[in-house]
Amino acid sequence: MSQPLVSVVIPAYNHEQFVGYAIESVLAQTYQDFELVIVNDGSTDRTERVIQGYDDDRIRYYYQENQDAYNTINRGISLAQGKFIAILNSDDVY
Repeated sequence: MSQPLVSVVIPAYNHEQFVGYAIESVLAQTYQDFELVIVNDGSTDRTERVIQGYDDDRIRYYYQENQDAYNTINRGISLAQGKFIAILNSDDVY
């Protein structure tokens, strides 16, 4: 995949009930020049299983021990390759 114009960063923590809707709302956009960077902040529920259920080359998934939302967002931003960055919480949708 070439460098995307937009990086969507989803910090996720214990949102197994919502994270799938967040991911689907990004993948359903008509604009397609993006990557989706998901950072799991040490979830103890099935958040990881939900995320790994998606097979899309635009998704980049990372796991880390729990570090809080601030550090999780910053890690996602540091991993992003796009010119523009959008943050989407794992319990929100576009």
